[in-house]
Amino acid sequence: SSRVEEEREGKGKEKEKEEEKGEEEKEEAIAGPSHKENTCEGEAETAETAETAEEATKKTRKKKKKKKKKKNQNKEGEEEEKEKEKEEEKATTPPPRVQTDPPSVPIHELFPNEDYPMVEEQEYKEDNLWRRTSAEKREQERIEVNIYADMRRAAECHRQVRQYVMSWLQPGMPMLEICERLERMNRTLIAADGFKSGLGFPTGVSTNHIAAHWTPNPGDKTILKQDDVLKIDFGTHVGGRIVDCAWTVAFNPKYNNLLAAVKDATNTGVRESGIDVRLGDIGAAIQEVMESYEVELDGKTYQVKPIRNLSGHSIAPYRIHAGKSVPIVKGGEQTKMEEGEIFAIETFGSTGKGYVREDLETSHYAKNFDMEYTPVRLPRARQLLHHINVTFDTLPWCRRWLDDTGQSKYLIALKSLVDAGIVQAYPPLCDVKGSFVAQFEHTILLRPTCKEVLSRGNDF
Repeated sequence: SSRVEEEREGKGKEKEKEEEKGEEEKEEAIAGPSHKENTCEGEAETAETAETAEEATKKTRKKKKKKKKKKNQNKEGEEEEKEKEKEEEKATTPPPRVQTDPPSVPIHELFPNEDYPMVEEQEYKEDNLWRRTSAEKREQERIEVNIYADMRRAAECHRQVRQYVMSWLQPGMPMLEICERLERMNRTLIAADGFKSGLGFPTGVSTNHIAAHWTPNPGDKTILKQDDVLKIDFGTHVGGRIVDCAWTVAFNPKYNNLLAAVKDATNTGVRESGIDVRLGDIGAAIQEVMESYEVELDGKTYQVKPIRNLSGHSIAPYRIHAGKSVPIVKGGEQTKMEEGEIFAIETFGSTGKGYVREDLETSHYAKNFDMEYTPVRLPRARQLLHHINVTFDTLPWCRRWLDDTGQSKYLIALKSLVDAGIVQAYPPLCDVKGSFVAQFEHTILLRPTCKEVLSRGNDF
């Protein structure tokens, strides 16, 4: 009976095992299909995601293409507008004219866009070399562009006038005719218009031992001679911005070395000038160069001497001498040149003593710039002063110009204005008689980035 029971129990356990096994197989059968379905569903979801990403990419590309197209259309539209504006400007701006021979076309008509020639720039030295590439300094120049245009217009006028003068200047001509022809051309080319534009100061035509400030008075009969050393010094201005420039003419080649010495000295002064440069250092450099030259005249050799009591000067609007002096000998003041200043760098070389004094009849005058109000008693003097104020103001003038503007019988009135200190007389400046003086002069502008030699030309 025990064996029978054991067998029954063994069969029962086997049956249970078979049932458990069957249930597991059923579960697997049930689980198998559901797992496959999940896998398919995952794959389907992945495919759908991929399709969505592709569609989004396509849409993004389309948007980019549309934006690019719009940008291109906008650019094309802007270019078309710019071209239209340029065409309109061309239509409204008169075409540039060509200068005639002899000159007759005003400078501003030759350059209707105000792109006047800029003939020479010079770099600053040492500590100021950085200015050339400074964005800040370039921006400063952009702001001042209209002022530069005025000065370049005046400079171009000066170049063309002096070229015109040299085309006909010769010995035997009256000094009065030389000055009148030069000034007439100067007024034409600068388009003289009151204080807006005109002559900067009277034309100086000093000869031989006369260094400066001589121009013929009304009725003068002086004739230019073959052996004269003639210094021609005249100025032009636009908006009061004066270009002061001078050169020396000698028909006899024996004076060539004298002229070469002074020209070299002036170019040295221009080269040494710059922002933060001491005025005295410029004078020392000028003297060294000038005294290195000698000139032989009629068998006698002379060292070329700088005239120690003459100098260059700063220039301000409507003011030919603005306060600073640029010496032409060593030992001068130690004041420095500053950014934005304008200077006339001029040198005088002499075979005489190298020192000038006032002499001869006065022709140059100017109203005292710093003079405060002073009562004038003489009615004729008051009339003359009013005429000076409305015609010249602080710009220099000469007796010829008073005649040209309708004044007469003014000498007593003029003397009273000089005596009162309202008007300053500038007599001719002379070295010893028998000596010869040469002069060269350029106007320079100390721009923020570099130095511009405004009056430079092909002649000197």
